Amino acid sequence: MKILTVIGARPQFVKAAVVSRAFKAHADIREILVHTGQHFDQNMSQVFFDDMKIPKPDVNLGVGGGTHGQNTGRMLEGLEGLLLAERPDWTLVYGDTDSTLAGALAASKQHIPVAHVEAGLRSYNRAMPEELNRVITDHVSDLLFAPTATAVGNLAKEGICGGKVVQSGDVMYDAVRFYRALARPPEAPIPQSGFVLSTLHRAENTDDRGRLGNIMEALKAIADQQPVVFPLHPRTRKMLAAQRINCEHPHLHIIDPVGYLQMIWLLERCRLVMTDSGGLQKEACFFEKPCVTLREETEWVELVEIGANIVAGTDTDAIIKAFHKARTLQVSAGALYGDGHSAEHIVRTLLGASAPVARSRKVAG
Repeated sequence: MKILTVIGARPQFVKAAVVSRAFKAHADIREILVHTGQHFDQNMSQVFFDDMKIPKPDVNLGVGGGTHGQNTGRMLEGLEGLLLAERPDWTLVYGDTDSTLAGALAASKQHIPVAHVEAGLRSYNRAMPEELNRVITDHVSDLLFAPTATAVGNLAKEGICGGKVVQSGDVMYDAVRFYRALARPPEAPIPQSGFVLSTLHRAENTDDRGRLGNIMEALKAIADQQPVVFPLHPRTRKMLAAQRINCEHPHLHIIDPVGYLQMIWLLERCRLVMTDSGGLQKEACFFEKPCVTLREETEWVELVEIGANIVAGTDTDAIIKAFHKARTLQVSAGALYGDGHSAEHIVRTLLGASAPVARSRKVAG
């Protein structure tokens, strides 16, 4: 069986690495790893691939730096040629980026079966590009690997159900289990434990001076009570400077962006997490740390339901109130995200489903 995997952002490399290791346990599976180039990341050097034990991409399309439409169009063009040349049994996509959408559309237009890992997530905020990407991808996919029961339910509400939907658990939980032993501290003078870990990168927050200013005022007020470690995203750094927002505080530790292994180290040692990231909300739960979400909604609604996550929005007083409440929470994910063997489940399902689905769809010549 031949799998063509499409990825374009660093979190997708981590997810794909977990599944790629499971593929390698099967001699009859050949994977072609395609990097669209969506995110150019200086940290994605040979050291990144070596340290993370991630296979280097077989193909790099070199697309990136444009608008959502420009990037998606260029990716579609590059992927179409690859798909026609390789004729894989499956195209595998992850998450909700422009690369996800481009991979799913390019394959479906060539009548090549599409499998979507991390299917069924919904924030119900169509202003988010990620929401549009994940909805469209789910509706053109042939096999949908939903991480939770909530995600399965979201798909059912949209008429996507039956044998094509599989509750697989979350491959990021697999990743945490694998990489935890490799974690290492950032190269910055920061507290060694008991701090608040905060990240901020979404355009809805960084590009709005009111929201960005409110969040920073809240973080400084929180730093009066507990140290805050704040790996600063390049977009956020740029906007803080452009809008002349004061970030100075003796206990607000602003550091350069960190890699995945450093982030795991921080998660292991922090007291709680405050973020607008989707993935970090979930990873906080893996480490049994409370999370305050600096957005008006979350796609990981089950975290709110079990009391692991507080959606605070971007009002300064609301964020501070959520911080105080979060410090009292006790978090346990239980079996919410599977048993840590989601990749093996995905591979077994693909092997079992490939023959009937591939026969039912003719690959264009």
